[in-house]
Amino acid sequence: MLAVVIVSWNVRDLLRACLASLIADLDAAGVPRRILVVDSASTDGTPAMVRAEFPSVELIACDENIGYVKGNNLALRSVCRLWASCERAGPDAQFAWLLNPDTVVHPGAARALLAFMRAHPRCGLCGPKLLNPDGSLQHGAFALPGLVQLALETQPVLWRFRNTWLDGRYTAARYEGMPFRIGHPLGAAMLARVEAIQQVGLLDEGFEMYAEEVDWAMRMRKAGWEIWCVPQAIVTHYGGASSGQAGERAERLKWLSRQRYYRKHYAPLKRWLAMQLVPAQYRQPDDGAAG
Repeated sequence: MLAVVIVSWNVRDLLRACLASLIADLDAAGVPRRILVVDSASTDGTPAMVRAEFPSVELIACDENIGYVKGNNLALRSVCRLWASCERAGPDAQFAWLLNPDTVVHPGAARALLAFMRAHPRCGLCGPKLLNPDGSLQHGAFALPGLVQLALETQPVLWRFRNTWLDGRYTAARYEGMPFRIGHPLGAAMLARVEAIQQVGLLDEGFEMYAEEVDWAMRMRKAGWEIWCVPQAIVTHYGGASSGQAGERAERLKWLSRQRYYRKHYAPLKRWLAMQLVPAQYRQPDDGAAG
């Protein structure tokens, strides 16, 4: 039984479309599933919609907005009993698919991701090919971030090099071919191997949102796991549907999360240089600890 986790906040209509596409794809693939929706105190009728229209979905309705990372971990912990009985539950119990509510799963996506993971036992984390709502390519796979990517984002004189290979992007042609190794997938639709999660731990709750998937991928890589993109699996991602509601707070969280990532994974000199590139209004004193 495949565990699918979706954390939502005030995106009822997008979540409805996501669940409908997901269930249709899993039904077509014949994949037994356990779908868990963690709703962070939405005020748009999301919990009522899930209960009424998707009775097979397990709803965890929170009394407060607990954030993306804690929401995912809450659901992942609840399936630990399933993970402990993987052999009895079948091969798909080895995987947990974290989906954003503003995604639409294309036919065959789950089958392609699961088939790849079964064929590549050292793959700990993989993501699909992502599309924008207009059908154009959305970069959904990236090299692990370094100083160059940070400089390209924060230094206007370098903006002409953004969205290039210097910025950690892979060429569009890569998404038209075979699966390829990457630094990390975008967290909107990433499939994780339970064995890898058990080795490196759940998402780091020091990240409320942003950079948590980068940290997860880095921890898996350090533990010897591979990270891949599987273009044969396609998911449309609207992007920013929940975080866009948070405005300035979301921007602040983005930079706080990145600084946490730098503290965890950069050597002292590289970390110091990274902090000089962080916008001054979001910069935190670096005490050398990730917290």
